[in-house]
Amino acid sequence: MMEKPAGQQLSDRQRLNWLRLIRTSNVGPATFRDLINRFGSAEKALEMLPELVRTSGTQRKFRIPAAEEAEKELDFANRNGARFVCMGEPDYPAALKRIEYAPPILAVKGDISVLTRPAIAIVGARNASLAGIKMAQKLAQQLGEEGYAIVSGLARGIDTAAHKGSLKTGTIGVLAGGLDRPYPPENIPLCGEITSNGGVVISEMPFGWEPRAQDFPRRNRVVAGIALGLVVIEAAQRSGSLISARLANEMGRTIFAVPGSPLDPRAAGTNRLLKEGATLVTEAQDVLDAIAPMLASPVQQRFSLEESAHGMDAQPDTIDDSLAASDERAVVIEILGPTPTSIDEIIGHTGLHASRIMTVLLELDLSGRIERHSGGAVSLVGLDS
Repeated sequence: MMEKPAGQQLSDRQRLNWLRLIRTSNVGPATFRDLINRFGSAEKALEMLPELVRTSGTQRKFRIPAAEEAEKELDFANRNGARFVCMGEPDYPAALKRIEYAPPILAVKGDISVLTRPAIAIVGARNASLAGIKMAQKLAQQLGEEGYAIVSGLARGIDTAAHKGSLKTGTIGVLAGGLDRPYPPENIPLCGEITSNGGVVISEMPFGWEPRAQDFPRRNRVVAGIALGLVVIEAAQRSGSLISARLANEMGRTIFAVPGSPLDPRAAGTNRLLKEGATLVTEAQDVLDAIAPMLASPVQQRFSLEESAHGMDAQPDTIDDSLAASDERAVVIEILGPTPTSIDEIIGHTGLHASRIMTVLLELDLSGRIERHSGGAVSLVGLDS
């Protein structure tokens, strides 16, 4: 990948093109990263996308936002005291940048410096007990006083308690919808308290986006990705908090759990986490002792998404639409199925060059025919109707 110097701000033109690309139909974080890898810059990717979509043969509707639309979103953010932070810029959360398929762009409102501090996530039941709420507030306050930012998802119950406990020390609220669409609505005042007390509220979704059920796991992934460790306080056997714990575990984060009564269904999930090896927490020091070694030995960066300052091209600026290219697509489609398959396995089996495989997978991704999995694996999800 063509990289710019670490921590360099994107130009206004690059930021505009990044926003247009991530708002394009069927372009999520994984496709965004692959497009930058393929073409070297968002500007070149936008230029080549129509041809790439044409060669994919998709019948899906495909739309690239005009520059004027992206400019309106930038202006709207500015008028509402928010801004956009792109991966690779100094203010982008360092831990989040290391996860696979991290959001290329975050909408941010509040004291952005909080995002550069080491963070600990606290999550749990929406229908939390009074004891659970007190524990969340106490842990958040004490960990915040030790210099950690507290991150959570602004849900009812434990999330709300964690944010309130860390209001004075710095808290990060992650929304499932747009920054102007907090959920639940009852926490709109809390969002205001966070941003006016040195904290920050963030979202990867566009302004005006009403959160859907499928957006909350994405929100949970960002919560887990920002943090060095994740504390679960009260969680039922089937809950979003356990999804957050699973995601955090897949990212290599330390999982903590506060034990609860075996008679309380809200403790069933946390007690199960403890049986599976989570670190038991009864006080803030338990978290501090486990996290301290991570600060001395930072996690190495696994994934990156940085275009050069001048938008140089990483690959030739043409798409091969020859008969040979069509045959290559057919070969790749034939070996794929519902079982996730790694890119290395596809390359090894087909004998095709990695750049050709990546182009074919981009085409299939844009046409909605593959699903992305952890570790860069893909699976076939069906044909266009």
